[in-house]
Amino acid sequence: MHKFFGLIFLSLFVSNLCLAQVNINEKHTINDLHQQMKAGTLTSEALVQFYLARIDNIDKNNTKLNAVSQLNQHALAQAKSLDESFKKNGFVGPLHGIPVLLKDNIDTLDGMANTAGSYALANNYPKNNAFFVEQLKKAGAIILGKTNLSEWANFRSTSSSSGWSGIHGQTLNPYDLTTSPCGSSSGSGVAIAANLATVAVGTETDGSVTCPSAINGIVGIKPTLGTVSRSGIIPIAHSQDTAGPMARTVTDAVILLSAMVAEDKQDSDAITSTIDYLSHLKSDGLAGKRIGVVRNLTGYHKKLDAKFEQAIATMKAQGAIIIDKTNFEDMDKWGEAEFTVLLYEFKNDLNKYLATTAKGLPKSLADIIEFNQQNKSDEMPFFDQEIMIMANEKGPLADKDYQQALSSAKAMTQAQGIDSLIKQHNLDLLIAPTTGPAWKIDHINGDHYLGAASSAAAISGYPHITVPMGFVHHLPVGISFIGGKLQEGKLIEAAFSYEQATQHRKPPSFIHE
Repeated sequence: MHKFFGLIFLSLFVSNLCLAQVNINEKHTINDLHQQMKAGTLTSEALVQFYLARIDNIDKNNTKLNAVSQLNQHALAQAKSLDESFKKNGFVGPLHGIPVLLKDNIDTLDGMANTAGSYALANNYPKNNAFFVEQLKKAGAIILGKTNLSEWANFRSTSSSSGWSGIHGQTLNPYDLTTSPCGSSSGSGVAIAANLATVAVGTETDGSVTCPSAINGIVGIKPTLGTVSRSGIIPIAHSQDTAGPMARTVTDAVILLSAMVAEDKQDSDAITSTIDYLSHLKSDGLAGKRIGVVRNLTGYHKKLDAKFEQAIATMKAQGAIIIDKTNFEDMDKWGEAEFTVLLYEFKNDLNKYLATTAKGLPKSLADIIEFNQQNKSDEMPFFDQEIMIMANEKGPLADKDYQQALSSAKAMTQAQGIDSLIKQHNLDLLIAPTTGPAWKIDHINGDHYLGAASSAAAISGYPHITVPMGFVHHLPVGISFIGGKLQEGKLIEAAFSYEQATQHRKPPSFIHE
């Protein structure tokens, strides 16, 4: 079933001697790797070789996580070039020689298609890098490859399985290979958890960065909407979509975010950010913070709640002022308005993206629906496309129903939601469990979500950071830090301080339970 339509997978045969000379482990941060480069004990070429060998061994042959969907055949040559540049002029930027993986709905060159996980776009080779990918390259990053995702960013069916796409198959959770990796940035989360690259980029409409980060025991940041360009990303909805960094540490996630943020004048919703993100990496960042506990985002898993209580105690010990029961009102009304908005914008935004693709590719959502129907054995062996059909039935964005739903969704989560709680209780930020532990992969019934903290920040367009909070049995869980518009600084301070005080992250053991 897994055809790859000529996409190039490199086969690396790196000698044990060569790998033994590379002093790399999953605890090494970007700063650690750069220190080794400065000391002459590591090159970017050796770092790329190390990760390509790990992908070949762990992702493709032995454990078969199926997280990395494509590889950049020019990665080693680019690494060599950066090594030569370093000898002459030093680092070109904060990501010099660092391998980065991109979710497979982001435009990039180097011979890699942008597929959204669908056979319909198997030959969608972009003419340009996405705007933020250009920023990463200017910072010295090497785009190592692309990662599998929940097909169409999990906006195809109400009974989808996170981490499954028609063209690339099912991605597995490295902490328990029988459980879900969550989605839709499944491959990005799994790849970083399994140390298949230094950092990765996911995209989120509602939970697609934060859920796979929490469930795979890593850090994920969903930034304020518009601070990272959406140009060159296969969309769901412009009023919520954003790319975000995924990393094993808060520090690496913040370094990556800093490189991604830049104003794109072609993005009509762009917001200028003047935040010095790195300056907020403060080990005492919890001290004096007034933190609201959103209790009505808890209660769906007793063992998860117990971990959350431990997290609250840790924050108090670090000097945080905890304000309990700062609950959202009308939370049960968000979903209907949000879904209406996403249906309208998906049709509108996807049609705009598809109009720019090469001749012979689908040019509309209607074309995608027809393609899926004609290729049911490949595209719909487990679940259908009822969400796509619902979206295709929607009219233009001038429709009254859309305008009312958008206005209502934003009001309920901004002025009447996050902003209201922060103002009412004089808070710096809000906290809640990110989501429950991973559930079993189920291609018959689909995903089994119990609850999540993502919607308030996702719908409002406000920032959200998730950090490892420990384990429920052998499965990672995360804690969410949520704030107002452009309040990433406060969130980074709290998240970094909590991470440094707890050090909950542990590498996966690739077991079957």
